Amino acid sequence: MSRVAPLGDVYQAGTLSGNPLAVTAGLTTLQLLTRPGVYATLEDAASYLFTELGKVAKKHGVPAQVNRVGSMGTVFFTAQPVVDFASALTSDTKRFARVFCAMLERGVYLAPSQFEAAFVSLAHTKDDLDKTLAAADEALKMA
Repeated sequence: MSRVAPLGDVYQAGTLSGNPLAVTAGLTTLQLLTRPGVYATLEDAASYLFTELGKVAKKHGVPAQVNRVGSMGTVFFTAQPVVDFASALTSDTKRFARVFCAMLERGVYLAPSQFEAAFVSLAHTKDDLDKTLAAADEALKMA
């Protein structure tokens, strides 16, 4: 560390670099992730949310592919499987924009791009997931 500026010759920077609050949050997160059952809890919650989102889309006749890895997932509005960038480009981005706005109006903030992922965290309760699904049910009905 003696090489790092301002004392040394190596410049290092970042939005939260060295911020005591950010470091504390990171360390606390790492401690939480070592608790028994945490990853199973995340897996169960993410599986529930993304599986149900697929069912909601199907219920409303909306072609959708739900891709998920662990607690991260994306709903692509396309009828074909999404396995690479080329297949992701078949997504209906205008439908995504409509759903994004409808979800936002219902208090659910999604990433603003069709090509970004959503994450389930330990802070999300079953009630949060159910509220998200209820909002999606309304949004996809109009999509």
